[in-house]
Amino acid sequence: MKGGEAIIEALKKHGVDTIFGYPGGTVIPFYDTLYDSDLNHILVRHEQCAAHAADGYVRASGKVGVCLATSCPGATNLVTGIATAFMDSSPVLAITGQVPTNLIGNDAFQEADIIGITLPIMKHGYQVRDVDSIPSMIKSSFEIVSSGRPGPVIIDVPKEFFDAELTDFIFDLIDTPGYNPNLKGNIKQIKKAAELIKKAKRPLILAGGGVLISDATKELKELSYLINAPLMTSLLGKGAIDEFDEMSLGMFGMHGRKVANDNVNECDLLIAIGTRFSDRTTGKLSEFIPNTTVIHIDIDPAELVKTFL
Repeated sequence: MKGGEAIIEALKKHGVDTIFGYPGGTVIPFYDTLYDSDLNHILVRHEQCAAHAADGYVRASGKVGVCLATSCPGATNLVTGIATAFMDSSPVLAITGQVPTNLIGNDAFQEADIIGITLPIMKHGYQVRDVDSIPSMIKSSFEIVSSGRPGPVIIDVPKEFFDAELTDFIFDLIDTPGYNPNLKGNIKQIKKAAELIKKAKRPLILAGGGVLISDATKELKELSYLINAPLMTSLLGKGAIDEFDEMSLGMFGMHGRKVANDNVNECDLLIAIGTRFSDRTTGKLSEFIPNTTVIHIDIDPAELVKTFL
């Protein structure tokens, strides 16, 4: 089995049936293999379209989106779409071609350090140095993009590995020290939040994209009715509740509805769920709900201290 075939086989093991991409020199060997496979390849007109299409596929299907680009200009054209996936917590796997291993670091024709370039806007990145590691890289990438707070992962493949022969198809998770997403809430904080909710006279809920990602819309509506808290959404949270529901105030923030913005100034408790409190939501932070208690619920601990301390 060749490296390109191993990529396709590993993707199929994760239920992938569609790839968005654009061919180029370093990935031509992979396209030769892809042509003979039963994977559906969507040919875009620019690599940036491939990244955005993979992101859109995630949002429409709930599956991991996969995009493909050649080295240097192809890979760097993915950057905006990768950044979008990172900011919006979208599980996108980007597979990029790279110059042959013996040319890496020599400023070779169409060489770019795509792993270094995208380091701030991805969850993790792999570069193939052993053809036998390809299946495990694919498996580990799917684990990382989908677990905890979803986000993009890049696998950078030097050209020779697409045609290199595997000695064994090893499909194991690669140990990733330091990556241990916590999926359990802190019981002390949960009890404290429950007490704040019981004491609140005018509670209000702000639902973000995290509610949709975690498929928690049913629980969100139940909470809203249980504590009699009107519900508004961020832009990415639109769809978390039917906007014709009697508890819905619509979208909140700079481009939101007046009724939502007026109500946030009157609430004594704001329960924010799966949202990052961007400046489009808060406006001038020093004047945003200064006398309101905030309960912030998010799977990413970094979000809990980024805006409100």
